Amino acid sequence: MIIRRAEKGTSTANPRQAACETLLRIRKEGGFADRLIDNELSLGVLSGPDRGLYAELVFGVLRRQGTLDHILQQLLEKPMIELDPLALVILRIGLYQLTCLDRIPESAAVNESVNLAKLITPGTSGLINAVLRNYLRRRETINFPDININPVEAIATRHSQPAWLVEQWLEQLGVAEAQQLAEASSQQPPLTLRVNTLRTDREEMLQEFKKLGIEATPCRFSPDGIMVAGRHIISTLPGFDSGLFAVQDEASQLAGLLLGAKPGERIWDACCAPGGKSCHIAQLMDDTGELIATDISRSKLTLVQENIRRLGINAASTAVADLHQPDTFPEGTFDRILLDAPCSGLGVIRRNPEAKWRLFSGDITRLAAVQKTLLKNASAKLKPGGTLLYSTCSTSEAENELVVEDFLSHNPEFVLENLNDYFPEWSDLIAFYGMFRVWPHRHGMDGFFAARIRRVTI
Repeated sequence: MIIRRAEKGTSTANPRQAACETLLRIRKEGGFADRLIDNELSLGVLSGPDRGLYAELVFGVLRRQGTLDHILQQLLEKPMIELDPLALVILRIGLYQLTCLDRIPESAAVNESVNLAKLITPGTSGLINAVLRNYLRRRETINFPDININPVEAIATRHSQPAWLVEQWLEQLGVAEAQQLAEASSQQPPLTLRVNTLRTDREEMLQEFKKLGIEATPCRFSPDGIMVAGRHIISTLPGFDSGLFAVQDEASQLAGLLLGAKPGERIWDACCAPGGKSCHIAQLMDDTGELIATDISRSKLTLVQENIRRLGINAASTAVADLHQPDTFPEGTFDRILLDAPCSGLGVIRRNPEAKWRLFSGDITRLAAVQKTLLKNASAKLKPGGTLLYSTCSTSEAENELVVEDFLSHNPEFVLENLNDYFPEWSDLIAFYGMFRVWPHRHGMDGFFAARIRRVTI
């Protein structure tokens, strides 16, 4: 019943039932949580605090699923794989309320979970009642692995991350920082905006927010960035309709600056969707010159075009292009190229927590092979003396440093530019070898990587 209703696109005024339906759709169809949540809220059936509770339950369960399942397995008498999928989702929602939401009374969390089970999977209501009440009796005895004995399992279960990813982070960062990164990656991320400097400036936007009682502060590194406290419907924030800002994490904002775009240049954003970086590059060009924003997906370009129109960008045009094909544009066409390559998204799993439960270590190898092809094909379109910024929102070395190193070893006509020489004020964000690396636990931004490559000869 519940899956049939979700497929028809209708809704329910019960936030827990709505959350259950959304989580089931993600499990069954592989959708993106943020889009499904936006679609649900746009129906207008949920109102008031229920809207916030619904979003909290969906994102919260996805972010904490590993920890919730670790606890549940100690409360169940049989393996979770044998549970009715509906019952498992309801148990996760109920347990999330008990473990993470202080404002919801324990009795309400249990009773509402049981009522939801009676509505959509009646045969499991007794099990759900018993398991959640069992947790309340036994919560002080729940066991987690010892980090000194098994750091992978300890970090994975306490901070709800896949074990293979924790192994990768341990190799990169060591135990202490891997634990900090895992914790940061399971937290709610900040809302960060980029001011559209073609129409206003940051100080004016901050003053406007202050007038309306919206708490906002300037970003530390991005000169156009603003961090907004609390939860907000983006389209209702002052200045949205008039194109005074775009939603963009601070790390992503810095990519446009790292590219070094100048007015009058011809620039290619090769994998542009959803368009935040494209619009920022146009700002940095003073909306002069030519910016071509391409993507392999025609449907994704619709959102890019909407952003371009809302922000009043004139220098940018869009086109469908398959970067897997080497003849996308003639060689030596562009002064600068941004290749924000399709990647695992490991640096943004706090925003897209469903992704970490879909990915496996083998996916990183596959993605790295694709990235190498895209970088090779894109770089050929660069003029002599031109620069290409290769970037991802992944924390994996295989998708980042190793892709760049492989490219440079096979293409002697290109050299790596040391970003420390161009951005000394960002020394905390740039490694000694000149590539850009930011981490959620160190810098409060999304995990992000960038390397700038210059073509010295044809």
